[in-house]
Amino acid sequence: MSINPGMHPAQQEETDIFLSFKNVKKTYDRRSLVVRDFSLDVRRGEFVTLLGPSGSGKTTVLMMLAGFEHVSSGDIVIDGTSVTRVAPYERNIGMVFQNYALFPHMTVAQNLAYPLRVRKMPGDQIRQRVEQYLKLVELEDFGDRHPSQLSGGQRQRIALARALIFEPALVLMDEPLSALDKKLREQMQFEISRLHDKLGCTMVYVTHDQAEALTMSDRIAVFNHGVVQQYATPDQLYEQPANAFVAGFIGENNLIRGTGAARPDGTVHATLQDGTVLRAAHGNFQQTRGECLISVRPEKLRIFNVDTIPEDDNVLNARFVAQHYVGDFIRYYFELADGTRIIVKTMNDDRAPALTEGQATKLHWSVQHSFAFHPQPSAVQGDTP
Repeated sequence: MSINPGMHPAQQEETDIFLSFKNVKKTYDRRSLVVRDFSLDVRRGEFVTLLGPSGSGKTTVLMMLAGFEHVSSGDIVIDGTSVTRVAPYERNIGMVFQNYALFPHMTVAQNLAYPLRVRKMPGDQIRQRVEQYLKLVELEDFGDRHPSQLSGGQRQRIALARALIFEPALVLMDEPLSALDKKLREQMQFEISRLHDKLGCTMVYVTHDQAEALTMSDRIAVFNHGVVQQYATPDQLYEQPANAFVAGFIGENNLIRGTGAARPDGTVHATLQDGTVLRAAHGNFQQTRGECLISVRPEKLRIFNVDTIPEDDNVLNARFVAQHYVGDFIRYYFELADGTRIIVKTMNDDRAPALTEGQATKLHWSVQHSFAFHPQPSAVQGDTP
């Protein structure tokens, strides 16, 4: 595999596509589609995450890529070669599962050696490679132990090393950290990212954890009902969501319902039930007039206190309901006249306002931080199996 490990994947040539899904569909009953006309390109050396709620189709895509599920129609191409009809063991893919999948009767060293023995590597090379990868995951003194003698994080590191040790062209990970506690999960996120940067391999990762995806990925494909809603970098997904589903699924978000009208200057003016007019970027709302959702992140909102509200800001009249102390920040809850709940996040410092329940106040934010979306889900493509 030819790659410069020091080069960030996003800096590589767009033409250096290592993995492609081409109009892939999956049905189990020949009536409904679990995956709908799925097309996606992954660059060589890239870390791509398939993110979505349970039942969205992301794990099915991973299983088709691994060869554990057959493709109903379409094609999967790895490094220029179609693997759609290739057996799983011939695809040269490493896999890491949620349950580690280590052999309990083998020592750690024997677990790592197993995929090398299957490939008939000479014994002295196997010993050298096992030592190398034990050191790589910082467990060089644990080779003689059995999996039952390791902590959850140590077992997951060994599972990761076993997936990488035969130097596969592609590494797949299916919710590998979901069984770990928060602190250990964050440590393993760093560990996986470190190994990816060091080895420069191509990784496809499945999770339902938005924070995990944002932290680790070069690009993220957000799934819903078997359709990719948006495929972009973490900052693009968060700052420029393609539709209301992405805006609501990635991080916290406020969605305010109104009647919108698209303007020639590229903005949307939305009138709320109480007559308030909010302005936003188009998002995916392009109608002359119709129902829309105005999206704004909680950290972009400001609570009017003593400072003057900028003249061009959006302004909402709201009633304070409650607040939650979260340590480094405070989450405030407000209610609009029509009952819509609004969340505001502020840093926990001396500028955090002190409010009493039921207090009327004004919330404001810059127009550039809000988007207008069509309230209906994105159109489903490729419904015919």
